[in-house]
Amino acid sequence: MSQSLPNLSQSLPSPGQSLPSRRRFLALAAGAPTAAALLSACGTTTGPVEQPGGSVPDGYSGRNRVVLWSTFADVPGRALQDLADKFNREQRDIYVEVQFQGTYDECAQKAVVGLLAGQAPDLCVLSDVKWYRFYFGDALEPWDDYIDPGELRATYNARLLGEGRVKGHHWWLPLARSTPLFYFNRTLFKKAGVPDRAPETWEEMYGWAKEITRLKTQGKPVALEAYQKIDGDWQFQCTAWQWGGAYSKGLDVTIDHEATVAAGEWQRKLVHKDRIAYMSTDPAGDMGNQLIATLITSTGGLRKISEMAKAGGWELGTGFLPRHKEFGVTTGGGGLGMFKRVPKERKQAAAEFVRFLARPENAAQWTVQTGYMPVVPAATKSPALAKLLTEDPNFSTAVKQLPHTRKGDQVRMMVPNANVQIYTGLQKIWTGNTPAHEAFSDVATRLRKGVDRHRESIEEHL
Repeated sequence: MSQSLPNLSQSLPSPGQSLPSRRRFLALAAGAPTAAALLSACGTTTGPVEQPGGSVPDGYSGRNRVVLWSTFADVPGRALQDLADKFNREQRDIYVEVQFQGTYDECAQKAVVGLLAGQAPDLCVLSDVKWYRFYFGDALEPWDDYIDPGELRATYNARLLGEGRVKGHHWWLPLARSTPLFYFNRTLFKKAGVPDRAPETWEEMYGWAKEITRLKTQGKPVALEAYQKIDGDWQFQCTAWQWGGAYSKGLDVTIDHEATVAAGEWQRKLVHKDRIAYMSTDPAGDMGNQLIATLITSTGGLRKISEMAKAGGWELGTGFLPRHKEFGVTTGGGGLGMFKRVPKERKQAAAEFVRFLARPENAAQWTVQTGYMPVVPAATKSPALAKLLTEDPNFSTAVKQLPHTRKGDQVRMMVPNANVQIYTGLQKIWTGNTPAHEAFSDVATRLRKGVDRHRESIEEHL
């Protein structure tokens, strides 16, 4: 295997130095083989990894340093740094350094390259899709070796904890977990004369659309909704279920089946025939600027959108996703993984910070500051979060919707690059007016080839 891999270690800095610039990193990644091959190499490469560059500040000298690679910017980024600062103040043995690495995809790519070069963080935020890549590559350490499984079960929401459990071990712990929420501009709804609530069905919402889209903001007609250009496959997962379809049944690809195609045609109609929806690179920003009246996006955007609504002088509402043939909503977001080649003492120190994050008062602080779901049930009894859930019902919507969620379809979650293939197909529908059956047939062909390549590894690890 090593003969087929590029010699990344000669191109990367020595342990203790920082990773390459974005331009250099992309050049390295472009010359690398498939993600699956890279991850396989990560798991088979032996020897401990060094930490990424950095140092313990003078005020914290003598402590064990823990490096956490984060995917959080803006509001969540500040919230995570606040918790790291709090941890660093409260004890004298460990110093946690948060290093922002970009999007989920960028962070995962950097982790792959770093592992090959013998350099990796002690903790890494991995998305609900990306953690599987490292698990299948045998690159992750089970948390059970550092935190008792009974403690994990007593601490975390059982549904969310279970999503990171495979073959009796916990590989991925909940942190920034979310579901898609239905966001709506209550101020615009009132002006349009439609009910002051989330619609129960897509048909009901379509019936309101005529009145809503008569309104104007900034001199332009208000659109009904916008679809997220990158990672919009996560939200559409729910739409497919609501129409009675799916991306896959197990490892059998079904995105090109009738029901999922019908869901795609629904959105194509809204964009190209009715002209009341569109694709956006920043739908949350569009919501904040009142360019759209509704949006389906992550719970993790709740605090930011709430602040934009307040600044813009309009009132925000949230609700469950609308139904069609059935109700369907998935989970998503990020959790914490730990790489098995990290030295034991660093893993032990990292586990202490994870315990700290899972204390009810700290888990509550995270939810209050970000809007992500409380992954620790006891956090809802914390005074700050209990007050917020009572005073602002928007923050309780995800908690109420969580029992109705289901795990994402297996092919999207487990086949490398499947999510990108799906949202690329959706982009063709949204911007090119490509018929859904044509776009999804092409996606299905690519996904089936991916399943053929990776089925053996997936089935072995499950």
